[in-house]
Amino acid sequence: MIQAKNIHKYYGDLHVLKGVSLHIKKSEIVSIVGASGAGKTTLLQLLGTLDKPSKENGTSLLINNEDVLNMKDKALSKFRNLQLGFIFQFHQLLPEFSALENVCIPGFIANRPKKEIEAEAKRLLDYLGLSHRIDHKPGELSGGEQQRVAVARALINNPAVIFADEPSGNLDTASAENLHKLFFKLRDEMGQTFVIVTHNEELANMADRKLVMSDGNIIR
Repeated sequence: MIQAKNIHKYYGDLHVLKGVSLHIKKSEIVSIVGASGAGKTTLLQLLGTLDKPSKENGTSLLINNEDVLNMKDKALSKFRNLQLGFIFQFHQLLPEFSALENVCIPGFIANRPKKEIEAEAKRLLDYLGLSHRIDHKPGELSGGEQQRVAVARALINNPAVIFADEPSGNLDTASAENLHKLFFKLRDEMGQTFVIVTHNEELANMADRKLVMSDGNIIR
C-alpha cells in the first residue's frame, strides 16, 4: 500500500529525515513511535503528501501503486482527497458547522452529489454512535465525540490509507481506549490501512507493527 525509499527532509541546514525507507501493506495498522524531535510527524506529513521530501537520488514514494512524487499539484490534491484520510490530535473541526456538515466537507470537495454525501455521512455518524449528535456543533460535543466526528470525516471518501497524528493525545483515558478499539474495528470491517504516530504505548503496542524512530531514521 505504501512503499517509501530514501526519504530525506531538510529545513535549511537541519536534516530532519535521513533516508527513511519503509513498506506498509494493505489493511495493516502501523504505529510510529520515538522521542520528540525524532522526525515522526515530519515523516507522517510526507507520507500523507502534505509536504514533499527533499530531492535526493533514489527517493521514491508509491501509495496504492501511484507515484505521488511525480504528480502535478492538481492531481495530487485530488488523490489526497479521495485516497487519504487524516486524523489529528486537535480534531480541526470547523466550529461554525454541525457534525454532519464537518463530515461532508471532503465529499463536497470531491464534487460528489450532495444527497449521496449526506447519506454516507449520516451512515458513518450512526456507525460511530453519533446519530443523535449530527446537528450539534463541535463546541457542543465532548472531546471523544469531536474526535469521532473527525474519524467520520476521514472516512467519508472511503480512503485507502488513514494517517493519524497523536489521535488520542487530547483525550481522557476512556475516550482514548474507545478510539483505539475503533481503529481496529474499522480496519477489520472496512479494510483501511492505518499509519499512526503516537506517544501512547498501549496504542503503539496494539498495532500490527511498531516502528521506532530516532534522529531522523527508523531504527527498528
